[in-house]
Amino acid sequence: MTFLSFRALAAVGIAAGLVAAPLSAPLAATAATSVNGVWAMDGYGTIVAIDNGKAELFSTTSISCAPAGEYTRSGDRFTAAEEQAFTVRGRRDRAVLQVEGNVGDKHLRRLAKLPKLCTMPGATGPVAVFDQFWTTYAENYPFFQAKGVDWNKVRDTYRPQVKPDMSDDALFDLLTAMIKPLGDAHTAIRSETRSFPGVRPGTTLPSPELEAVIRPYVEATALKGVSFTSYANERIGYADLPGRIGYLRVIAFLGYGDVADYNAERKVLDDTLDKILTRQRVKTLRGLIIDLRVNGGGSDQLGLDLASRLTGKPFFAYSKRARNDPADPAAFTVPQPLFVQPSERTKYTGPIAMLTGGSQMSAGETFTQAMANRTPRPIRIGQNTQGVFSDVLVRTLPNGWQFTVPNEEFRTRDWRTYDGAGIPPDLRTPVFTPAELEGHRDSAFATALKVLVR
Repeated sequence: MTFLSFRALAAVGIAAGLVAAPLSAPLAATAATSVNGVWAMDGYGTIVAIDNGKAELFSTTSISCAPAGEYTRSGDRFTAAEEQAFTVRGRRDRAVLQVEGNVGDKHLRRLAKLPKLCTMPGATGPVAVFDQFWTTYAENYPFFQAKGVDWNKVRDTYRPQVKPDMSDDALFDLLTAMIKPLGDAHTAIRSETRSFPGVRPGTTLPSPELEAVIRPYVEATALKGVSFTSYANERIGYADLPGRIGYLRVIAFLGYGDVADYNAERKVLDDTLDKILTRQRVKTLRGLIIDLRVNGGGSDQLGLDLASRLTGKPFFAYSKRARNDPADPAAFTVPQPLFVQPSERTKYTGPIAMLTGGSQMSAGETFTQAMANRTPRPIRIGQNTQGVFSDVLVRTLPNGWQFTVPNEEFRTRDWRTYDGAGIPPDLRTPVFTPAELEGHRDSAFATALKVLVR
C-alpha cells in the first residue's frame, strides 16, 4: 500500500488518509505544460515520475529511495488496482496532485531527473532496516516533542543492539519498542507473521472483536428493543427513539461498498443517508444522537460528506498541513483550510448530541473536529477520542515489512491540535467500562437523551 490508499480499520494498524479544498487557481495539463517528468512532493517524502502513460511513485528519505507503486494514466487521471485514483494538473515547474476522496492537495515541484539514489539498489540487512525505519520517523513524525520522546536518544539506545545475524523476531521486537512509547494509534509495523499497532495508554483500539461485543450491548441496553436498521455493510445504523429522537451509529468512514473507491463509497453513503434523512423524518426530529464511540476511521472526506447532510450553512472544518523539512520538525507546508458545504440533498439541521470515546479514531475524530464549528454546535458526551488525526505514510522496509508514520496536523480555527490527548467531551461520562457493562448501563446514551429532551 502507499499513502494513496484508504485508511484501514484500526485493528490492522496500517493505514492512509483520504479532498475538499478547491485549487486556488485552475491548473490544466496541456501540451505546453505537460505533467510528464519527475516531481518531488512538498512533504510526504515522495517522488512521482510520469512518462509513457504511467506514474511511478518512490518513497524517499535522505538515505533511501524505493519504488512504491505504479499507476496507469488516462488523461490527467492515474489509477492502480486496490489504490485510490489521483489526478495531476500542473503548469511548468509546479503541479498539484489530488487524491480522489483525500482532503487537501499535495503540491509538486519539478526535478531535472530522478535522483541517483532511486536508480541504485538499496542496502539490505537488519542495520539497513533499522536505519530506514528510524530515518523515516526522524524526517516525518511531527509529535516527538509533544510526546516527550527524544528520537536521537532512541537511536543511540537501540542501534547498537542491531546485529547482522539477529532473528526476525528480535528485530521486530526492537522496532516495536522504539515506537511503543509514542502511544500513537497511527504508528504501526507489520511483518509476514506479526503486527503491532500503537495505542494511547488507557484506551482500546476499535476492532471487529470489540464491535462484536459493543453493538449487541448497545441494542440491548440503550435501544431496548427499538428497531435498529443497518446500512452500508453494517458500518452505519439508525433507529427512531421515543420522543422524536434519532439515533445514528457510525463505526467507520469506509467499507460501505464492495470496492474501496471513494466515488463508490460516496454513492453508498448518499443512498444510505437518503433512506435515513427522509424529508418527513428531518421535519419531525427533535434531536439526533450520533454515536461514534467505536469508529475505526477511514476517509476524512466521507466524514465531511456526512457533515454536509447535517447543516444548512457552510462552516469551517479544520486546516491541514504536513511536516516539510527532514531537518526541522517545526517546518510545515502551507496550511490548507477545509470547509463543509451544505448538501443539495435532504439535511438535518437541528440539535445533535455526539457520543465520543477512546475507541474513536482518525476520520472518526476529524469528523468530530469539523462538527465543532457547526451551528448549533453538537454537545459531545463521553470520553476523549483516541487522539490521532493525520493521514499516514505507508512505507516498506528492505526486508519487506510495512510500517506507518503520521506526518500531518489538523488544526482548529484558533490553531489548536488535539493530537495525543484527543478531543474532550463537554459532558464526561463512563464509556463501556467494566462497571457499565456489568451493570447493563449506558451513561453516555442516557445523558444524551436528557440533553436533547430537556
